[in-house]
Amino acid sequence: VRIVESGGGSVQPGGSLRLSCEATGFTFSSYVMSWYRQTPGKERELVAGIHSSGTTTDYLDSVKGRFNISRHRSKKTVYLQMNSLKPEDTAVYYCKVRFLERDFWGQGTQVTVSS
Repeated sequence: VRIVESGGGSVQPGGSLRLSCEATGFTFSSYVMSWYRQTPGKERELVAGIHSSGTTTDYLDSVKGRFNISRHRSKKTVYLQMNSLKPEDTAVYYCKVRFLERDFWGQGTQVTVSS
């Protein structure tokens, strides 16, 4: 299993970023994919998840209405569109899949929201 995130960066409050997560080494279309984030000294928290079918999604309350998770089957990629970004969204964002009862993570991508 290989998970590779990209798309992070620095943005001003109110700005947007789109994160990408390419996932290979398993049947991508059969598994839930999730985005998490973590800041220093805090536990990693679930930001958004998407069912294997792509029809069901779930979000952390603080990002509802601002973030959108989606997936592209043939590209084996899951996206996190982040709009109206706030300083408190600053974190390292990780993509995860649970496969064969084990969690696989990417290396993470830094998102910094600051004026």
